[in-house]
Amino acid sequence: MKRTLYSKLLKWKIKDNRKPLLLQGARQVGKTYLLMEFGKNEYDDIAYFNFEESPNLASLFDNDMEPISLIESLQIINGKIINPGKTLIFFDEIQAVPKAITSLKYFFEKAPQYHIVSAGSLLGVRVGKTSGFPVGKVNFINLYPMSFSEYLLATRDELLLKKLIKNPYSEKMPEPLHQILLKHLKFYLILGGMPEVINNYINKRNIKEARDIQSDILESYKRDFSKYSSPGESIRISEIWNSIPVHLSKENKKFKYSEIKKGGRSSRFESAIEWLKNAGLINVSYNIKSPKFPLNGYIDYNKFKLFLFDTGLLSAMTNVPPEIILDGNKLFSEYKGAFIENFIAQELLCSGKGNNLYYWTSKNDAEIDFILQKGNSIIPLEVKSGMTRKAKSLHVYGEKYSPKAIYRTSPRNFTIDNKLINIPLYGISLIFRNDE
Repeated sequence: MKRTLYSKLLKWKIKDNRKPLLLQGARQVGKTYLLMEFGKNEYDDIAYFNFEESPNLASLFDNDMEPISLIESLQIINGKIINPGKTLIFFDEIQAVPKAITSLKYFFEKAPQYHIVSAGSLLGVRVGKTSGFPVGKVNFINLYPMSFSEYLLATRDELLLKKLIKNPYSEKMPEPLHQILLKHLKFYLILGGMPEVINNYINKRNIKEARDIQSDILESYKRDFSKYSSPGESIRISEIWNSIPVHLSKENKKFKYSEIKKGGRSSRFESAIEWLKNAGLINVSYNIKSPKFPLNGYIDYNKFKLFLFDTGLLSAMTNVPPEIILDGNKLFSEYKGAFIENFIAQELLCSGKGNNLYYWTSKNDAEIDFILQKGNSIIPLEVKSGMTRKAKSLHVYGEKYSPKAIYRTSPRNFTIDNKLINIPLYGISLIFRNDE
């Protein structure tokens, strides 16, 4: 399956100042598959080493960090010569061996002729505990679940995607195509972007079987909570994790510690939230006091929302019946639009326009779901799960800050009404095109 991140890997390969690459992301988002495809297509050979499957590999890094010495040992284990620039060295599940992470520094400094990529499912969790992390000596790339665009590519609707990408805001998508895209979106909200789930459904067209795979993935994450944290912390991580659908089902989706446990406080749960964030399993949207540059300079860290990193897994956690796909647009408004807002958060991060999300509220209860930086402008984006044209919060924001444009995303087709631009939900990734 095609991943848009592949183009970044190609750019990494030809960089003059190329550094060892660390690809991080949640478990089962396709890191190993992507890097193996990259190696097969762009190199003569791959030297693959999995540190979880072969724990004895850790001993290679105990006493000697000299790259040439390590290469000699790796060649013996690999059974083949590792040729600089022609063999891709791939360290998988590198978080299992912290010293292997440290070794990347020496490969960069002493043996930059070797092309090295690595992947880690819980890299963000382990990095904070790793001494000697090679700060400034590696290139980082994040891999997220498959986006809606990648889903369309997987379903072989490439022509439809090209039509969508080229469609200007001022022109509506032809109505038959608009309806097809809305139908695809409904399936995506249930299936999500986990490659195994999408691949299984495309091949078998059995949503129940796809849901079973989602349940297995969720179970594997719960096992990670226990495996990679202390017993007490594991309980708190699980409490946060299980509370996310509850928070998203409320009209005000702001996260409240008291919703987890009576008298719950930030001091008890902050580290658990950070664990889930570092593991790539949640997306955090912070409230900002004022929509000014830099956005992260105006964050109110006491107010935030938590989204699941994959909308399909959210549908599995909440046991939404897959047949709801056939019930008009009901899925869009289910859980008070939680699936749609979660989907938008996911798509915005997949676009690669930063690692943080922001929202804004006024004292008079007006709320803008997302505040974005688009080129040299800060713009508001309101999310509508229904067909209503009401935009009270956008008008409040517009009168207060006079943005160049205001955006709404909804099931409606493309429209422009003065400064108000409506982008259909399925096209939200287009909001960053033509950045200034």
